[in-house]
Amino acid sequence: MSHDPGQTGTEVPVCPRHPDVVAYVRCQRCGRPTCPQCQRPAPVGIQCVDCVAEARRNAPVVRTVLGGRARGDKPVITMTVIGLSVLAYLLQMVLGGALTSRLVFAPSIGWVEPHRFLTSAFLHGGALHLAVNMYALWIVGSVLEPALGRWRYIALYLLSAIGGSVAVLVLADPEGISWITQVVGASGAVFGLFSAIFFVMRRLGRDATQILVLIGVNFALGFFISSISWQAHLGGAVIGAILAAAYVYAPKDRRTLVSVLATVAVAVALLVAAYLKYTVA
Repeated sequence: MSHDPGQTGTEVPVCPRHPDVVAYVRCQRCGRPTCPQCQRPAPVGIQCVDCVAEARRNAPVVRTVLGGRARGDKPVITMTVIGLSVLAYLLQMVLGGALTSRLVFAPSIGWVEPHRFLTSAFLHGGALHLAVNMYALWIVGSVLEPALGRWRYIALYLLSAIGGSVAVLVLADPEGISWITQVVGASGAVFGLFSAIFFVMRRLGRDATQILVLIGVNFALGFFISSISWQAHLGGAVIGAILAAAYVYAPKDRRTLVSVLATVAVAVALLVAAYLKYTVA
């Protein structure tokens, strides 16, 4: 005859998860003895860790107006990207040009080492360059990430970063200096977020004039400051706008399908654009 260690008659009750621990407190949900390590406070009494986990799994998923999962926690994707960018900058300082030369993007090297289309977005040309981009990322990303949900947000960020590099490639002259000019920075990705926050605000019925002015001012700076790549800004903004429009205006009942198709389509379009440029060049 089998015997549940948590259901004892005359024996001392023990925790089912820790049979060597005596537990006189019982879970309010399942009634099993629960040791201090397995106890979780509940609105009424104490529940065991297993019941809490089961309740969490069965709880309905709460979503934002735009379909993002309402987690109520910190924007972990935004914080992770900022952390990786800061770490990359510190490594740039420690290793000198060794790291930068391996990860920076230039049209002339992208065909041989395509990872540079993305890795260059995590490098920066100075502390001010890093600080400006990361500040913009935090301000906009902390709003977009919970609104869109994590997977759509990271897809938009990464594809906008790649889109910036692809725009630099497509608009470069294979016979000119632009073909070997190195480009670093998260500006392309950040401009993708700028475009996305514009569409999100419009979708929610809010005034997006300030965002539009911000995009215009920052984009115009690329034509007056030689060290800023307006091409990357343009590419990131266009990709961000395309993805954001698909994400926020998709019908609710087909939101996931439309979002997935749009993400794949943009990724394929960027790949084809880069391939065609290199083929023609």
